[in-house]
Amino acid sequence: MANKGSFIIVGENIHCTRIRLTSGKFVETAPDGSSALLFKENGASARLPIPASILESDNWKSGKVRHVAVAVQQGLYGAGEEKEAGARYLQAMARDQEGAGAWFLDLNVDEFSTDREEKIRAMEWAAGVIQKVSTIPLSIDSSDQEILEAGLKACDPAKGAPMVNSVSLERADFIPAAAKAKACIIAGATGAEKMPESVEDRLSNTAALMEKLESAGFSRGEIFLDPLVYPASVDVRNAVMMLEAIRALREAWGPEIHFAPGLSNISYGFPRRGVINQVFTRLCRDAGCDGGIVDPMQINDGILDSIDFEKEEFRLARDLLEGRDEFGMEYITAMRG
Repeated sequence: MANKGSFIIVGENIHCTRIRLTSGKFVETAPDGSSALLFKENGASARLPIPASILESDNWKSGKVRHVAVAVQQGLYGAGEEKEAGARYLQAMARDQEGAGAWFLDLNVDEFSTDREEKIRAMEWAAGVIQKVSTIPLSIDSSDQEILEAGLKACDPAKGAPMVNSVSLERADFIPAAAKAKACIIAGATGAEKMPESVEDRLSNTAALMEKLESAGFSRGEIFLDPLVYPASVDVRNAVMMLEAIRALREAWGPEIHFAPGLSNISYGFPRRGVINQVFTRLCRDAGCDGGIVDPMQINDGILDSIDFEKEEFRLARDLLEGRDEFGMEYITAMRG
């Protein structure tokens, strides 16, 4: 694919948790009370009607709508043009991410329903409609093994090897399913019983997981490490710790191993999250991280290469992430101003 750069992008957007504000530019409410999600389809404006059940929900009343879940609901249960619009909405998202440089499209329907069988149907339907327009493989993301296996089974091998997001010592039972599907795999640094607290925990957990993965037949080139990014708003040292972990993991596992951490987690709780995400990704790339789960419209090779640390917003974000703005107050004050 011509648009793919050197940074391996797992496009993060097709998740049923994703939110639009009902008062924002992506939601239109007509005088009769009906509402629709607005999107672009090959440059033209398009509309996805929002079903009445969503308009009556607590989320809607609080000013939010889970837009990917709306598309899945219309695709599964809508009729006529509404059903078609649900598919077109996801297909537009897939085209946008692929066009911006994504290597994989992450797909997660875990929050669509509380019913496993319904989530399996949602996964199968969404995988099918996305692959009708996309040339790149899916990354199947689920905490439920049956949903994961259904997603892998729905993947078209002609698109390339799918990805499993993710396995860890806690989810070691997922490894055989990934191996059977000939998938590449995101290997998280979560321990068997608890989350890692330090660089050393991440190295130790990764080493134990790598032993399992290599025993199952995975080569290092098929493995994407996720050292687990924690928000800098919780502790600004989390960013520096992640950079140290990336350097240490790259040294430990050599040039063939890949990375795919959820890099946008770093900015949770801060204003102007996109700026922090871009700068953090650039710093991670400089430390040896060759990929990540990101929004390719905000983070891709061109954007990363164009970051100028002489510009105030990028300089402030770097100071925050490298620990020179201890509580982030300089960044927060400047961005709010």
